[in-house]
Amino acid sequence: MYIHVEEIYEKDATEEMDRTIGFKNRLGQVGLHKWFAWSLILILALSLMACSQTPDTASDVNGETADVLTVYSGRSESLVGPVIEQFSDVTGVEVEVKYGKTAEMAATLLEEGSNSPADIFFAQDPGALSAVSGLLNPISNDILARVPKWAQGVDGSWVGISGRARTVVYNTDELTEEDLPDDLRGFTDPKWKGKIGWAPTNSSFQTMVTGMRSVWGEEETKLWLQGIQDNEPIVYPKNTPQVAAAAAGEISVGLVNHYYLFRFLAEEGEDFTARNYHPRNGGPGSTIMVAGAGILKTSDNEDNAEKFLKFMLGKVGQQYFTGQTFEYPLVDGVKTQHVLVPLAEINNPGLMPEDFEDMVGTQSLLQEIGILP
Repeated sequence: MYIHVEEIYEKDATEEMDRTIGFKNRLGQVGLHKWFAWSLILILALSLMACSQTPDTASDVNGETADVLTVYSGRSESLVGPVIEQFSDVTGVEVEVKYGKTAEMAATLLEEGSNSPADIFFAQDPGALSAVSGLLNPISNDILARVPKWAQGVDGSWVGISGRARTVVYNTDELTEEDLPDDLRGFTDPKWKGKIGWAPTNSSFQTMVTGMRSVWGEEETKLWLQGIQDNEPIVYPKNTPQVAAAAAGEISVGLVNHYYLFRFLAEEGEDFTARNYHPRNGGPGSTIMVAGAGILKTSDNEDNAEKFLKFMLGKVGQQYFTGQTFEYPLVDGVKTQHVLVPLAEINNPGLMPEDFEDMVGTQSLLQEIGILP
């Protein structure tokens, strides 16, 4: 049921983004056709050059490299497809995107190793980027300098693109903020039994738990996970269906990222019966995370890869993330959506990228408790 709702919602959201930005998604089959077209142009150019014995290379067309930029994206097409397409429109760089879950994309990169065709890894969270950091080239200092230290890899191998806050979505017909506990510990109370939604397989949830282990320690995190498990939470594949379920009254609260609510509000209006709550006492439930990207060492298209990062961290890219996906911009001077709680007002635990690195340990803990198979 919820997967069906999400598919419909994400389709509508994507169509709305296309109308707003004024371009259509040309990935997939169209991108493949254009790749063949570029290939034919390059073959013809190389043939002409061979005949004329001209020493110049044919890798540039009007000063731009004609290679296709290959992006492995752990972020969904509905969220980042339009801005990637806008990058292509503005720069003339052809882009092919392979979409999947962030953890799956990271595992694919590790498996492919030096044979990977990827130029860019665009990940949902810092944990996945840290997991493949050995495959990534250091980001240039002029790019890293655009974002705060908490939004870049410790070794400079990746850079944050947008900010996301963990939050609690709740049903407004049933609850007010005053009814909600000061932090996530309160949800282990038996009164919340059968009323909580979560998505243990979701990368953002696992990132939150990894941060929780850094803040609370291993033992308290384990006790919290067991306490929630004892309250028989309803399991969802990801964030969107939790927000829909909270509004429908099928759950009272869900553990999600902040921006999914605002996509529903933009579509359905202020009467939508769910809102976000940033826990008063902060802690892991108020964690601020980043989605980020890095350039693969095996990339032979580094110039365009850097252009991609610079575009995403430029005014156009950053304004897209705050204006269309309701995320937090990371670059100074970009106006944040007025509907968002300012980052300075969220009582976040101030975790750094290194605090999110041990995703493997988090997955092992979730398996030990029986939350993951």
